[in-house]
Amino acid sequence: MKFGVVVFPGSNCDDDMIHVLGSVMNQEVVKLWHKDTELPGFGPGDCIVLPGGFSYGDYLRAGAIARFSPIMEVVAAFAREGGIVFGICNGFQVLCEAGLLPGVLLRNQNQRFICKNVNLKTMTSESAITSAINPGTVLKIPIAHAEGRYFADEATLDKLAANNQILFTYCDASGQVTAEANPNGSLRNIAGICNEGRNVFGMMPHPERASEPALNNEDGRGLFESLLRTAHALT
Repeated sequence: MKFGVVVFPGSNCDDDMIHVLGSVMNQEVVKLWHKDTELPGFGPGDCIVLPGGFSYGDYLRAGAIARFSPIMEVVAAFAREGGIVFGICNGFQVLCEAGLLPGVLLRNQNQRFICKNVNLKTMTSESAITSAINPGTVLKIPIAHAEGRYFADEATLDKLAANNQILFTYCDASGQVTAEANPNGSLRNIAGICNEGRNVFGMMPHPERASEPALNNEDGRGLFESLLRTAHALT
């Protein structure tokens, strides 16, 4: 499986992601510049990652300018052809702004930047990033964002739930999905979703920051193991 990590002006988690994919998971990974207009060597079994950071300084609205970068046209085409696209934090915001995922990420309910570990309840194993994780499994993954409050209208929320597109919800350590466990005010405690085609994924927490023993947390590694399992099944 080949990975491409898109770098926008203001991306700051690109090297973290490249380290995990390349050095921890031992996969081929390359940097992609936001002005690139093609994805040479990438096919349906490969993955494009939109990393965290502050693309274009988060001016106007997080992800709102990055979605107009030239590379997003080819990322959208790649997704339409069945390629895997994974957006984390700012990457999730960009995917929503680009219409590749439903909904939008708004300012945190407390109007403050939040950086801490949170608990996530895995809602389904029917996705490329959760296939190796049992539903109900609680993961401890860090967040670091000011605009992570997931919002969509009720019809969209109902559709996400009915189609099993909600991948992760904020919960407490025992797996209870409560208002107290919701760090940013996301509707229905949503922390991560996928599209209807189940090949585009977005989440606010950072699994790349919880994927190796040096960080004393490997809960995020399961997402990358899931991706590799999915890729292996496709070959």
